[in-house]
Amino acid sequence: MSGRRARRGSAYRGYLRGPRGSGAHARPIAATLVLGLTAALSACSTGQETPRIVVTTNILGDVVRNVVGESAEVTVLMKPNADPHSFGISAKEAGQMESADLIVSNGLGLEEGLNSNLDNARSEGVEVLEVGEHVDPLDYRSGENSGQADPHFWTDPQRMLTAVDAIEDTLAEQVESDIAAQVADSADTYRDQLRDLDAEIADMTAAIPSDRRRLVTNHHVFGYFADRFDFDVIGAVLPSGTTLASPSAADLEELARTIEEAGVPTIFADSSQPQKLAEALSGEVDTDVEVVALYSESLTGADGDAATYIDMQKANAEAIAAGLAPES
Repeated sequence: MSGRRARRGSAYRGYLRGPRGSGAHARPIAATLVLGLTAALSACSTGQETPRIVVTTNILGDVVRNVVGESAEVTVLMKPNADPHSFGISAKEAGQMESADLIVSNGLGLEEGLNSNLDNARSEGVEVLEVGEHVDPLDYRSGENSGQADPHFWTDPQRMLTAVDAIEDTLAEQVESDIAAQVADSADTYRDQLRDLDAEIADMTAAIPSDRRRLVTNHHVFGYFADRFDFDVIGAVLPSGTTLASPSAADLEELARTIEEAGVPTIFADSSQPQKLAEALSGEVDTDVEVVALYSESLTGADGDAATYIDMQKANAEAIAAGLAPES
């Protein structure tokens, strides 16, 4: 650990281990100059800082904010409607990673554009929690990534419950008992919401008959959803676990035949990706096939239908249930 990091870490530990209420908490941007100056002077005089957590994806960013409540400052790197496989960050954001107290990343190879930034942060002594390592990850069952760990665990709310446990446990190892108690209360509340979400999705999809519980998606992103709620992923437009892959003409022709033979009524594309390939594929199938967008890899802005992780999961379940429902 560098001297700069060690000095900042010492101040951080002073905040975490200090008396209750002695730390300087983050203020809204609109706070008055007097309040801001008071907070700054307090921090300088006590050597205490607000814990700073940087989260790579916006899905995990929403989860972390629910878990930590008001106990830490959370910075989310991935913008709304972005692609986690390819998004990049600014020099300022890279600096925030290297000066963070904790980085929460998805891991399992998802954030392909941030590998060097994560390595740099580790070299500065920053702890990195790769959540995917803690959720009993599944392997891809088909496509060019077959046999490799699938990073898209968030499509299963049960595994997101496990993710909450990992986040809470990591924080509990670093913070004073009163702060840990606040985090525990927030985490318990959020776990209840995730359990309700899991039950609601099961109810939404229960009426889909077994011969229509077949998913064709933009790429291999719903393996965990299928495993949790008893669906079968029979193909993907991009035969890969990443949006950076490209299908061949033979891949698309084979998938078109699979869709025809299975009688799949809907292809589910990603809302943040162009749907031209999915629409072109639907045109190659000799049956009526609809293309429906899902919020599979990114949250929307605050005014969208997937502004939170729970909103995203509900919207996707509703779309899948409607897209695969028996014809009346």
